Amino acid sequence: MMAYFEWEITHCINRFFASRQIHGFAYRLKQSRYSSQYVDVLVDSLDPRYYLAIECKSIAGKKIYFSQHFHSDRNDVHQIESISEFLMKTGRRGYLAVEFRFGAGRTKEAYLMPWRQVVEYYRTSPGIGIGDFRRCLALPRSGEGYTLTDLDTK
Repeated sequence: MMAYFEWEITHCINRFFASRQIHGFAYRLKQSRYSSQYVDVLVDSLDPRYYLAIECKSIAGKKIYFSQHFHSDRNDVHQIESISEFLMKTGRRGYLAVEFRFGAGRTKEAYLMPWRQVVEYYRTSPGIGIGDFRRCLALPRSGEGYTLTDLDTK
């Protein structure tokens, strides 16, 4: 399920670029058991607003938990910390994309949350509820999949 959501986010961002004639390209990183992967989707653009790194999570439920839905590496570094370091080193802007699945016949919801907000929650609470994501950037569904209407570039 997760890999499919990563592809959906990749296509969503590339459709956003094409529809606005923005030079940029989103792509999934190939996962390997023997190499580390910092994030799921990278976005390259000469426009710094769109030089991004996106971590994707597809969950059943209404809350994403830092202990359950994120991992620690073999050196016991939590995924939030390693992604934050990756963002700092590369100069990319980070986002967490979360798809909330509610079961058969129920509409899924997906959101993008700026990484700085994710880090604030990580420091202060065990997880992030769907209500908090609903105050972020919603990705409505269309016939093509998820749609990015705007990107918070603050």
